[in-house]
Amino acid sequence: MGKVAVFIDGGYLDKVMFFDHGKKRVDLQKLIEQISKPDELLRAYYYHCLPYQSNPPTEEESGRFASMQRFVTAISRLPHFQIRLGKLAYRGIDENGEKIFIQKRVDTMVGVDMALLAGKGKITRVAFLSGDSDHIPAIEAVKNEGVVVTLWHGSYSKETCPSQELYNICDDRILLSTDLVSQILKF
Repeated sequence: MGKVAVFIDGGYLDKVMFFDHGKKRVDLQKLIEQISKPDELLRAYYYHCLPYQSNPPTEEESGRFASMQRFVTAISRLPHFQIRLGKLAYRGIDENGEKIFIQKRVDTMVGVDMALLAGKGKITRVAFLSGDSDHIPAIEAVKNEGVVVTLWHGSYSKETCPSQELYNICDDRILLSTDLVSQILKF
């Protein structure tokens, strides 16, 4: 049995649960237990951003922000669990009149956390739930340290399909299937 660190891209998990599993919600403790098997969990990292708020915030923005703040506070109490929050930056309006937001700092935090744990020999495996090719340099660095990388991902639909490059570079790949999700739902 080895030591595993779990890395969860919260925005990607939200999309997978929305598009692939009918807006169901997972119990993060159960998800971490499932993803870390059969290894001993060193720590689970959860990366996300608090929702954008204009100045002054609308009532809807304030409600979304407060809801996410409650969620972050609740999950921060999970054992061996670390929250890493980036910043959500407003980038304008798209052709459909929808606001455009992008996450800032999240990918860098993932890479730094992965590389530090691998470089210090603290882990033998990374369990990574994401679909973003921006993480490839961190995964290459981790693999160079002898750490096995397991990608946990959504379906192959356009909304949740992982990057082909990311998929190819990981050692193992596990689909968040309907059967698997049914074992980790929040009730």
